[in-house]
Amino acid sequence: MRLRPVRPAGWWFDALLLVGLVGLTIALASGHLFGLDRAVADWADGNRPTVAYWVARVLNLLGQGTPLTLIAAGLGVLLAVRLRSVRPVLPPVVAFVLTYLTIGPLKVWTARAAPSASVKEPFLPPEQTLPLFHDDLPVRFAQSYPSGHVANAIVWYGVIALLLAPLARTFGRQLPARLVTVIRIVPPLVVLTTTTYLGWHWLTDSIAGLLLGLLLDRLLHRAPWDDVPLPGRPGAWDRPFTSYP
Repeated sequence: MRLRPVRPAGWWFDALLLVGLVGLTIALASGHLFGLDRAVADWADGNRPTVAYWVARVLNLLGQGTPLTLIAAGLGVLLAVRLRSVRPVLPPVVAFVLTYLTIGPLKVWTARAAPSASVKEPFLPPEQTLPLFHDDLPVRFAQSYPSGHVANAIVWYGVIALLLAPLARTFGRQLPARLVTVIRIVPPLVVLTTTTYLGWHWLTDSIAGLLLGLLLDRLLHRAPWDDVPLPGRPGAWDRPFTSYP
């Protein structure tokens, strides 16, 4: 099996993303970057009129993990039926496993409160909302780092874009490459901006979600989906889909 190409090519960029995520986590654990997080959160609090709040809140729905998972799974099933192949179902399944095994555990391990934790439950002093490792807090109050909205948006829109192009070809249509790029880039950027602006995550939470999401996205797009061995060799239901003409 040969890995599929990604851009930038090579593993150096993956290593850079991983080093960035680890370095950011270490910096926060050491008490650094809190001033930046506090400044951005305070600016957002002071510049959030009602109209802007609701616009941001609606746009932030683009990063809801469960609907995105269902959309990607639905596209995978539809493409599987049209091509008579189980392979299009593999990316949503693997994406779900990857996000489940990374985003959630990292949130629980780092145990960071959200910016709003000082004005609603658990009503922490403002300075205590910034550090990581709030092990004395209930889990539901300490799951801010990294931003799951941002990481999920990158992963799931990447999977959706991966499936949409071959699905369009089954209908005799060609999905423009520029549109595929827009699908992969614009929604995650909107989610990153709105999540931070609404005060649901610190800026560094969103950056960590960006780094983690990009790393997972590159792993998913490297996978040789058309060549992965299938157990039992299910007859004709192993047709390729990423190389479908």
